[in-house]
Amino acid sequence: MTQTSTADRPATEPARARVLTRSLSDLFDRIPWTVPALLARLVPAWIFWASARTKVDGFAIADSTFWLFENEYALPLIPSALAAVLATLAEHVFSVTLALGLATRLSALALLTMTLVIQVFVYPDAWVTHGLWAVCFLALIARGPGALSLDRALKLDS
Repeated sequence: MTQTSTADRPATEPARARVLTRSLSDLFDRIPWTVPALLARLVPAWIFWASARTKVDGFAIADSTFWLFENEYALPLIPSALAAVLATLAEHVFSVTLALGLATRLSALALLTMTLVIQVFVYPDAWVTHGLWAVCFLALIARGPGALSLDRALKLDS
């Protein structure tokens, strides 16, 4: 009867799991930031753009928008008419700049601030949705717009 050395024995399950985890980590490390950055910009930009478009009628802010800000949203520290105008402008401007990757970190910060206001004052039970938006914005603030952006093309961000 021959004995096998420790080196010849099959690896234990925890060791196999570590090897698999490290292999997957190495594979995932090869994904360039450009891919998640583009998605982190485009997905919330689309959501905020769609919201912005519901607030206007042609080139004017819709009467329904003023009604919503006065009756449903009712922010505590700012007059409802001013909030309606600022939110409508911000959603239009920052969703476009975010999608283009122009002033990305600033745009993400502005939309993150809007998200926090919506979460705290308007729809406090929608934390899952707002949390997902916040993760996108925080990632962009922390890591930047990625290579497929005007910020990178104009050398405004690395």
